[in-house]
Amino acid sequence: MDMSVNIAGVEWKNPVTVASGTFGSGAEFADYVDINKLGAVTTKGVANVPWVGNPTPRVAEVYGGMMNAIGLQNPGIDLFCERDIPFLKQYDTKIIVNVCGHAPEEYLAVVERLADQPIDMMEINISCPNVNAGFLGQDAHHVEELTAQIKKIAKQPVIMKLTPNVTDITEIAKGAQAGGADAVSLINTLTGMKIDINRKTFALANKTGGVSGPIVKPIAVRMVYQVAQAVNIPIIGMGGISCAEDAIEFILAGASAVSVGTANFHNPAVTLEVIDGIEAYMKKNGFNSVKEMVGIVK
Repeated sequence: MDMSVNIAGVEWKNPVTVASGTFGSGAEFADYVDINKLGAVTTKGVANVPWVGNPTPRVAEVYGGMMNAIGLQNPGIDLFCERDIPFLKQYDTKIIVNVCGHAPEEYLAVVERLADQPIDMMEINISCPNVNAGFLGQDAHHVEELTAQIKKIAKQPVIMKLTPNVTDITEIAKGAQAGGADAVSLINTLTGMKIDINRKTFALANKTGGVSGPIVKPIAVRMVYQVAQAVNIPIIGMGGISCAEDAIEFILAGASAVSVGTANFHNPAVTLEVIDGIEAYMKKNGFNSVKEMVGIVK
């Protein structure tokens, strides 16, 4: 039974990673999860300098999931390279560093800094606010340009993380592919709002936040399917995965690998359950490798 997958030339032992921002940079979950069993660890977003994030409250519960407006709080690339990468190097898993920024030059500074670091891949979070263009990730032309700039200096394969807050996500995916992306990951959170009727104000200080959890899964599966028809680079599928069955849906729709996010908060061992469940499904259905399952639902 071959559980391995190859994403842009990087061999993962199985198709399961964690969604950025739901697993810290590994240390936070090391007491609960055997990190050696994961296909890859995707770190929380890191910027060129420390970010304090948004004012609180930053998290709210919503029907079928949660909403967050953390604001990409992070310690900055220097401390990250000094502390978090060496921690993850102790484990037998691939390291994917999520990169964020407000503007292209900030992304490029981090990508350049990571060039000589012992990491396996980079995931570029292009759903970050951009001072000039609202959201970089909502315009296919901007996505193509930024991807091309990053690819010029990146020493590791580049995954572009796509926002679902667009009219047609396939246009954005095509832009990433045209710019030279090695893979795409989707979906990031959907923008939502919650109002506290007793306090008569917004539940989050930021007013809006990113909705995640089981509530977004049908939308995420649909978008992964659409992108799989539109591009020919690998897809890492995510959005509301909380069990193996969810993950398998994404794989059958066209994802070569999957990320588990919000579910980590209420079930820290969920990733291991997903890995075991995919293997059990393969045995039951006569699949010899994960690759045989990818995108078979047309």
